[in-house]
Amino acid sequence: MRLASALPLVLILLTVSDPALTQKFSSRTLGVRVDVLVTDGRGPIAGLTAQDFELRDNGVVQRVEVVAAADVPINAVLALDTSSSIAGKRQSDLVSAAEALIDDLKPVDRAGLTTFSHAVTPKIPLTDDFGAVRRALQAIEPQGQTSVMDGVYVALTSTLDQSGRFLIVVCTDGSDTTSWLQPSEVLDAAKRANGVIYAVTASDVKRSAALKELADATGGQVLQVKSSAELRAAFQRILTEFRSRYVLAYSPEGVEPAGFHRLEISVPRRRATVKARAGYIGVEARK
Repeated sequence: MRLASALPLVLILLTVSDPALTQKFSSRTLGVRVDVLVTDGRGPIAGLTAQDFELRDNGVVQRVEVVAAADVPINAVLALDTSSSIAGKRQSDLVSAAEALIDDLKPVDRAGLTTFSHAVTPKIPLTDDFGAVRRALQAIEPQGQTSVMDGVYVALTSTLDQSGRFLIVVCTDGSDTTSWLQPSEVLDAAKRANGVIYAVTASDVKRSAALKELADATGGQVLQVKSSAELRAAFQRILTEFRSRYVLAYSPEGVEPAGFHRLEISVPRRRATVKARAGYIGVEARK
């Protein structure tokens, strides 16, 4: 038993089994909001209106509104691999990339930091004190092995009961070696949370399968870099792309409120690729 990791890992095991700590939509009382990326093969498509979208909730077409994304603050949660393998230039490049993303946030946005090695540490909860996040980044000390799934799970829990849009940036230079949680458990948590997961990894596609599944389920993606020198550009690309996404809002009609709701979103009159979360879990409204 690694004593250094006992407390955070006990926290993880408690939270994964506690329904009160998973975010669900009460579809009779709350509108559903979905972050949507629309591209034409070269880059994001701008200028779309609600009339351009078709959204189906469990197969039923819904009436949607487009919320101005600029009006919704971003909560950017960094989940960073701090295992011993990042020591040296990889560490300095990782910190530089994270700081560049923080520098590009607006005053109304917030940032948080979770680090993971063999242990998971929620360093900084969501805050508008970007200086505190930078200081925590500078204080990173690489050590131990890699618990990617545990790190992603703790990052997801940091978004619960928070307002705004949620961007979770996961960065790792290797495969998961020490997580207690199974990818399926973290995937279930991702479906219940309201964050978009982008992952930056130096590992090959096969070893990134679990991260790709998480990103796909939330409407994000995995970016593969050849070296740590590319991390800064990758982080900046993620934030730029996230800002270009549309936020669709609707109140579900004609569907049962409880259970998993499969989402299908398209732009019928345009040749476009649409990327969004696969669905959400609804619950009956309390009477």
